[in-house]
Order: sequence, then structure tokens, then C-alpha cells
Amino acid sequence: MENVSINHLAVFAAALSDFFVGALWYSPLLFAKAWMKETGLTEEKMKKDNPFVKYGLTFIFSLIITYNLAFFLGDPKFTLSSYLLYSLLAGFGWASMAVGILSLFEMRGWKLMLMNWGYVTIAFVLKGLILGLWR
Repeated sequence: MENVSINHLAVFAAALSDFFVGALWYSPLLFAKAWMKETGLTEEKMKKDNPFVKYGLTFIFSLIITYNLAFFLGDPKFTLSSYLLYSLLAGFGWASMAVGILSLFEMRGWKLMLMNWGYVTIAFVLKGLILGLWR
């Protein structure tokens, strides 16, 4: 691609969107209880974790993922539907399947794998939507 066009503010916003998707997806409203059961985490164990490191690294990783997606989708000829389709394919076809392979070797259950696949796929589609709307 010779004419890659990237809106850096859109990349920043799309990277932040992971936090909103995660906050809802892994909240008591949706999958918090099932996710904690499947991972073996407890409230006490989670309180001992350093949230600054975890969320800081999460944002850096999300930013890297989003820049990669933005370069992948950077063709000015792409339409919003292209952004959504390719984000869906990248989220489910690449990222979720990579999570699936890791989950198999970590001997994680299908329930956790499906929860994580859903999060990853929705997060990618939202990133694509943000990048596509805010070119």
C-alpha cells in the first residue's frame, strides 16, 4: 500500500475502546462471574494485582494492535463496510484463533475460550468502526 492514511487520534480512541468493551464484557452485567470461575480468579487475588502496570501495559498493547489494524485498513479506497468486514475477519480469524490455540495448550475450557473470542472479536470490530468513521 503506497498511500496508507492513518488518523492518529482515531488510533488512540480505538485503542481506548478496548477498555470500554472489556469493562462491559467482563462486568457483573455480562460475564464477570463466569469469567472469574473459569480463570480461577477471586476478588482477593485480583485486589493484590497492580492495576497501574496491568492497565498501562494493556493500553500499550492495545495501541500496538490498533496501529497494526490501522495500517492494514489504511487504503484510502476502503469503505466503512470494508473496515468492518476486515476488522471482523482480523478479530475472529486471527486474534481469536490465536487465543484459541493458547487456550487449548493452557487447558482452558471452551466456556472461557468463547467468552474471550467474543471480547476480542467485538473489540476489533469496534476499532474498525472507529477507524473507518474517523479517517
